[in-house]
Amino acid sequence: MIKTNKPKIKLIVGVTGASGAIYAKVLFDSLLQCKDQIEEVAVLFSDNAKGVWSYELGNSDFEKLPFTLYNRDDFYSPVASGSAGYHAMIICPCSMGTLGRIASGVSNDLMTRAADVMLKERRKLILVARETPLSLIHINNMKTVTEAGGIICPATPSFYSKPETMEQLASTVTNRALSLAGIDVDGFRWGEK
Repeated sequence: MIKTNKPKIKLIVGVTGASGAIYAKVLFDSLLQCKDQIEEVAVLFSDNAKGVWSYELGNSDFEKLPFTLYNRDDFYSPVASGSAGYHAMIICPCSMGTLGRIASGVSNDLMTRAADVMLKERRKLILVARETPLSLIHINNMKTVTEAGGIICPATPSFYSKPETMEQLASTVTNRALSLAGIDVDGFRWGEK
């Protein structure tokens, strides 16, 4: 990973039950390689996220993550308050249900509350939206979140880096999300050799 002298980042990572658990896995793998840039990683899983991870990836490696995992109903956790000073939040993958609740300002669990905090504090909220095709409701919710200051980073992989594995393909999305959060990652950049 790239060495940097920037201040370390406090990051929140949310994982929903949208298909695409490989994106979350690759994101966590990259974060482990960027330890020198990270002060703290707080992790939030929706009710369905662990089941989708187990089904799609065939393991429960999410139980071994070396980051702080908060319960979905723990509104006393630091991520529920702007005073905790987290710099960015990435929800990867982000379901349309979670995106809709964020767009509507519904903070019915810790993930949507943390996202609400990011928006109200004018900090970075990056939603790796995972759905196809999109309905007009989805598009309008993305517009609302964007107008509120969030960033929609669709789980749309790129192919110009010629990825050879599923993980490399997924990293074309997760590296972009990490870069948007202010974390320098190694990866293909257009025009660089």
